[in-house]
Amino acid sequence: MGMAKILEVKDLSVSFDDTQVIRDLNFTLDEGDHLAIIGPNGSGKTVLLRALLNIVPYQGDILWRPGIRLGYVPQKIDADRHLPLTMENLLLAKARVLRLTSSAVAHVKQTLGLTEALIKTPVGHLSGGQFQKALIAFALLGSPNVILFDEPTASLDQLTEEHVYELVDELRKQHRITMILVSHELSVVSRFATTVLCLNKEAVCYGPPKEVLNPRVLEKLYGTPQKFHTHGHAHGRPRHGV
Repeated sequence: MGMAKILEVKDLSVSFDDTQVIRDLNFTLDEGDHLAIIGPNGSGKTVLLRALLNIVPYQGDILWRPGIRLGYVPQKIDADRHLPLTMENLLLAKARVLRLTSSAVAHVKQTLGLTEALIKTPVGHLSGGQFQKALIAFALLGSPNVILFDEPTASLDQLTEEHVYELVDELRKQHRITMILVSHELSVVSRFATTVLCLNKEAVCYGPPKEVLNPRVLEKLYGTPQKFHTHGHAHGRPRHGV
């Protein structure tokens, strides 16, 4: 756990028309934490990320520490295979918008271990894992101290998924970046998260994985018994509607 509070959410509610999507949510986050948000489909997880990014209207308070810089990695985007843009084109374009020098792009390339061949490949020709790495690189440009991920490994195979989560965790540890992540996989949440928010319109649980990822809480959250494996201890690996 980090020592300094970076975010406080107080009495957060989000509604669209007459439908309440999030109700009276309260939690705090410390610097350097890795918060995983889990819950069934339609439970408000993506909406919560968008509220934290201030791109949907909400009621209540979202209090970021002054000076916070946010990065965002969306759900997998299907890139047009004929799109001529490369990862390098995208990074340089963002650098110009942020008035960053080419050294900032070079730093991101070095941090993620991006080869020249990879960054000069059209994004439509990248594999799923490579494209996810490109999205992370794009989010890293500008030196954010918080990155929000919306299901970063959806549609990736298990091995690639593991590599993406390991990369995210390494960034958190080496660069003290706070991570907020919506995840499909309880097994990787148990392995990498420092804190788990169980969301089903309101908070069902909030705390360390070892405390909250138990059969009673998960059945309350999903409505049915859930099984998952912790690292090195397999209990089945179903995908959950989270």
